[in-house]
Amino acid sequence: MGPGVAERLLTPAQRTRLTSLARTDPELVAHDLTDPSPAVRAALATADALLTCWGAPVIGPEALAAAPRLRAVVHAAGSVRHHVTDACRRRGIAVSSAAAANALPVAEYTLAAVLLAGKGVLTSARSYARTRALPDWRRVPVERGNYGRTVGVVGASRVGRRVIELLRPFDLRVLVHDPYLTDGDAAALGVVRTGLDELCRASDVLSVHAPELPETRQMIDGRRLALLRDGATVVNTARGSLIDERALLAELVPGRLHAVLDVTDPEPPVVGSPLYTLPNVLLTPHLAGSLGGELHRLAEAALDELERFARGLPFAEPVGPEALEHGA
Repeated sequence: MGPGVAERLLTPAQRTRLTSLARTDPELVAHDLTDPSPAVRAALATADALLTCWGAPVIGPEALAAAPRLRAVVHAAGSVRHHVTDACRRRGIAVSSAAAANALPVAEYTLAAVLLAGKGVLTSARSYARTRALPDWRRVPVERGNYGRTVGVVGASRVGRRVIELLRPFDLRVLVHDPYLTDGDAAALGVVRTGLDELCRASDVLSVHAPELPETRQMIDGRRLALLRDGATVVNTARGSLIDERALLAELVPGRLHAVLDVTDPEPPVVGSPLYTLPNVLLTPHLAGSLGGELHRLAEAALDELERFARGLPFAEPVGPEALEHGA
């Protein structure tokens, strides 16, 4: 994993648990597998599993040649696409990810964004600070509030499904667009499956949770943004490239739409971007995912998988070839 990651990822108790599960040196962290240090090279020669996290070096043919016994990669974070290669697949190495654990804080952030958007909190707070005047509840438009509003979820991913789960106790109608979601899956989730255009037309809040793939680039384009009703809120905690930012700005600058953006394209936005100052935009610095003490949840999930591997059990959260093709 990257420099400084292991120190933040593992608590002392989790380091102790790690050493109880495997013969390992928790102080030895590999940042480079193409030109490893003698200590890393010696560890690779006998390694049965790799524990990886953010900043993990690519596990390509050269690294695999140095690790003849390697049978598993356990990733204490979300996507493995940056370091698990086809060479790993060809060897038959089992791969696990803590993507499900990382989905929870993203879903929590999204839930907060949806509920605050329904109440019009951002614009109301800025108006209150400017005027110091309490609103007349009799003049609040009927569109405000979270009773009977429609939330459109784009992508029934791990995060998308977590969002749906967290929205269930509220009086909200939830629509989902995902080309791989079946009617049966939608019924089990308690949502309505729709086309993307229909979802945009019907949503008071549009929340994006699709993976970043060539076919999803700018899937929320100018035409689809124009389908959103006046005053709708766009929430993006996935990847900035999924939304055409120029088209989004064309809707945000005149105030027709609102946005909660934890990711942008580019990231951060260019100097002078209106996203920094628009009163109808909440811009946050890619913080929806695990941070601070939440990293220890990822570590715990990874240690659970290492324990399963040590006991000869299959992973609870395996990453198969189809996840690399269609997942984040």
